[in-house]
Amino acid sequence: QVQLVESGGGLVQAGGSLRLSCVASGSTFSINPMGWYRQAPGKQRELVATITSGDRIKYIDSVKGRFTISRDNAKNTVYLEMNSLEPEDTAVYYCAAAWTVSGPRYWGQGTQVTVSS
Repeated sequence: QVQLVESGGGLVQAGGSLRLSCVASGSTFSINPMGWYRQAPGKQRELVATITSGDRIKYIDSVKGRFTISRDNAKNTVYLEMNSLEPEDTAVYYCAAAWTVSGPRYWGQGTQVTVSS
């Protein structure tokens, strides 16, 4: 079993920055890839970015050039650096890990990111 704990959310003005962290514990040998989803009010949860243990990275188009995902394998931690934040980035951000054919096997509890205009 794997536990994921996010931190780093908060309230920021448009154009500002936040850094999210997700620490994995438990049977961490299985946590590949890792990534971040987000869910805005009234919208479906969407995959924002993923990263493998070999640093293969993918982003959704709306965050390319603004968000950076990275991981520290020694610390079992994945980060999401978010710059030039927009009100449309407001959402609950969830850490996820170890995808199966039906989606991530493990989820964090979520952290709220609110961007004011």
